Amino acid sequence: MPRDDNASVVRRFYEELWNDWDLAVADEILAPDLNFRGTLGAASSGVEAFREYFEFARRAFPHLHAEIHELIAADDAVVARLTWSATHAGETFGIPATGRRWSYVGAGVFHLDSGGITDAWVVGDTQEFWRATGATPP
Repeated sequence: MPRDDNASVVRRFYEELWNDWDLAVADEILAPDLNFRGTLGAASSGVEAFREYFEFARRAFPHLHAEIHELIAADDAVVARLTWSATHAGETFGIPATGRRWSYVGAGVFHLDSGGITDAWVVGDTQEFWRATGATPP
């Protein structure tokens, strides 16, 4: 896949899949054997396991928004620099919903082939989430 196409796929990952909560996009842009590590520490293999993480995030943070600041594409890789913001509206790691808003910065590193995203490693400064909820990280 050309670099511009790869960057477009990663843009869809954030803007359509996450920001619009359109899980149908997963079937279009994720490879069936996807390896995913989310910023909340969850690691999964396969699209079904990703769907479970996605639904967990939607319950906990229904107003989640990923703002893309930069996408850098090279060969089969794309790096995204982002800011996430959300409201803590559902239980997370045993912490009852607080209703508090939070935001933090982070990045995602993606690898793609003609079948879509094969590997995604996403990490954010979750200390802001822990501060907002008043909880201790697990």
